[in-house]
Amino acid sequence: MKIKSFVKRFFKKYHGFNFVCGLVICGIIFLAAFIAVFHTPYGSTEMNASLKFASPSFAHIFGCDNYGRDIFSRVLEGIRNTFFIALTTVFIGTFAGIVIGAGCGYYGGRLDHVLMRVNDALFAFPSVLLALVIISLLGPSSFNVTIALGIAFIPSFARIVRSEYKKQAALDYVQSAKLMGAGDLRIIFVHILPNILPVLMSSVMIGFNNAVLAEAGLSYLGIGVQPPNASLGRMLSEAQSYIFTAPWYALFPGLMIIIMVLGFSLLSEGISENS
Repeated sequence: MKIKSFVKRFFKKYHGFNFVCGLVICGIIFLAAFIAVFHTPYGSTEMNASLKFASPSFAHIFGCDNYGRDIFSRVLEGIRNTFFIALTTVFIGTFAGIVIGAGCGYYGGRLDHVLMRVNDALFAFPSVLLALVIISLLGPSSFNVTIALGIAFIPSFARIVRSEYKKQAALDYVQSAKLMGAGDLRIIFVHILPNILPVLMSSVMIGFNNAVLAEAGLSYLGIGVQPPNASLGRMLSEAQSYIFTAPWYALFPGLMIIIMVLGFSLLSEGISENS
């Protein structure tokens, strides 16, 4: 009953056009990523020389690539890889950002000064550039890209959370909780955190957006997901030499990136509008 009540309250608050459209698109993306974990129509690395550059058909609805691999199966795997890399990246950035930002915003003082100066130094670097530096040290792979992007996203989340905690810490309900004997951890995570969730959720959706684009960009450069595994960015890189020979090779991976970005953007706007 509690879950049902929460769902009703959630959709009563977040019901705008942008939110609903974004939720539907993101739901379809999640479903495609989930299905790709267990099944794809063809093996994503299965080659067939007789199907090289086969155009879209009932058997291969997105056509085939230069190795005769089914593009639809590879797009599904690419969505799965991009989605789960983005999910893990945002989780790392959000979790660390909440811990650092909450501590700095709530306590202030020297801790805030020192950590925020380090945070500002990291924030001065664009997240993709910072990720490139980390990957150059760790080496190219899906795991290293996830770690690199997760670290690169921490400064932005920490700054947002710190700002919200500083605002909330000065409000009457926090002072009342202190007078009633509530401990710092309870105030930070039970009293304040729920009140900043709308801002945090919007930031998470924007972070998802940025993570999708960053992963696609890094894979396009050849330092993200490594072959023979599929990635939407890697597929775009492979397809650029055949843009006139087989335009569908680049069309469908590029379209999936656009749809993913659009979905998370609409969801973020919908949350912001109704918060």
